[in-house]
Amino acid sequence: MLYPPEKRVLDAALRQSEQLTGNPNHTVAAAAMDTTGRIFTAVNEYHFTGGPCAELVVLGVAAAAGAGPLTTMVAVGDEGRGVLAPCGRCRQVLLDQHPDCFVIVPQGDDLTTVSIRHLLPYAYAWPEASQERFIRFNPRYYDAVASGSKTATTRFDDPCAVGCAWLVFEFDDGYQRLPGVVESVETKRLDELTDEDARLEGTGTADDLRAGLRGHYPGIPDDAAVDLVRFHVR
Repeated sequence: MLYPPEKRVLDAALRQSEQLTGNPNHTVAAAAMDTTGRIFTAVNEYHFTGGPCAELVVLGVAAAAGAGPLTTMVAVGDEGRGVLAPCGRCRQVLLDQHPDCFVIVPQGDDLTTVSIRHLLPYAYAWPEASQERFIRFNPRYYDAVASGSKTATTRFDDPCAVGCAWLVFEFDDGYQRLPGVVESVETKRLDELTDEDARLEGTGTADDLRAGLRGHYPGIPDDAAVDLVRFHVR
């Protein structure tokens, strides 16, 4: 299942693929969205010396337009081949430059979105990569975060790093974002969460917080390691 923002990215890539004319140098279209909701499209540039894939070309197009970090990426083949999963090189580049990006990939006869981290497990970590980070939020938290009454979020298998990060709220009709700073990241077991942790989340009690996490992450075990991320709007 694709959410409305992801569907818009897919539609843009499909439209771009329909404009391909059968030239063997241009056989794949890609589209990507940044944290402002802007969508960028491009096509591959095949060459026997190693011309770039469509995903890498769209990274350049987005950078040339001054795009922020990318939230979603998809590639589509020409002649009705549909969505294509990125190659290994594209996965490594995306992980290095846009570590919070999700990629639309085939899943049987359907489509799904997968974190770039999960598309490239046990990846090489390039220490000098320039990464602009963001954190995704349900849009129902926008007012609480903007007012400063919500200053924490608890994450499972969704790493955050201390420092500046965009706080991105994924409304159906587009993104809204706030500039934020992650102050600290503390790892705890799910069954060790406290009422104070829940208070910072604006969630009530620790039991309420655990119930919310189980709803958001079905099947999460009691001994799961979760990250308590404390932040403020800047």
